[in-house]
Amino acid sequence: MTMTPEQQAEIDEQRAAPRETLRTVSEGMEKHLYSAIPVLDHGFVRVIDYMGDDAAICQAARVSYGKGTKSVQNDEGLIRYLMRHWHSTPFEMCEVKLHVKLPVFVARQWIRHRTANVNEYSARYSILDREFYIPAREALAAQSSVNNQGRGEGLTDEEAARVLDILKGDAARCYDHYEEMISGDGQAGLARELARMNLPANIYTQWYWKVDLHNLMHFLRLRADAHAQYEIRVYADAICQVVADWVPFAWKAFEDYRMGAVTFSAQMVACLRRMLAGEEVTAENSGMSAREWREFEAALRG
Repeated sequence: MTMTPEQQAEIDEQRAAPRETLRTVSEGMEKHLYSAIPVLDHGFVRVIDYMGDDAAICQAARVSYGKGTKSVQNDEGLIRYLMRHWHSTPFEMCEVKLHVKLPVFVARQWIRHRTANVNEYSARYSILDREFYIPAREALAAQSSVNNQGRGEGLTDEEAARVLDILKGDAARCYDHYEEMISGDGQAGLARELARMNLPANIYTQWYWKVDLHNLMHFLRLRADAHAQYEIRVYADAICQVVADWVPFAWKAFEDYRMGAVTFSAQMVACLRRMLAGEEVTAENSGMSAREWREFEAALRG
């Protein structure tokens, strides 16, 4: 993980000057303030600020439902009820602001989640650092034969070495040309906003990303999934650590009712009922497509 001296100095200064507050504090989240979780070869995730905790979720729910929640005996039970029945707005009362350093191609996947506030490092104003994501040997794999957007078998040692040489060589060459184009040594130099177009998608960028807990959990449900691309999944895994400490009741409910749960279609439910009634159900008489039947079988096998 690489942080600039200025970033580290800012963190050290903030950590050295704790302040008293009357606002709600999550003890689990406090330990994440002013520290960074390393991700990939040069990336990181760190918490800049946050608002709310498990109690804030319950507070919001009890305001919106009034006396209807009086039968709920504790906050954990209420949170599990809310999660189980898809009552999402109380979870929106918690927010977190993250500082993330990540490769550009990961950022372009990430930004598809359009329910956050984002401010990214400007390559029009500043010069990007010479830092590139170079995959570890074990992360290199061939195209999957069954999934058009996934990986298949790992590369042989010889093929992996060839690919790594290409990645490193292309990244270094592109950055050299980037520096040459914006150079001020005896030449006017190209504008930074134009010179940046020559940089590869594995160069690192940084942003501040602020999101409420409901939309963050939606992000994590998709990006911490085993089917997500490895490079974004490791960022999601790092954020999962943070959320588990920040709102432990909400996180446990999220694990049980979202991450560890499966969704069945109406056809799948009908087939399951037929199976429970003792009927032999096959792909041919299920009424499902071949792909949906495979997914159904996979869900039943766990």
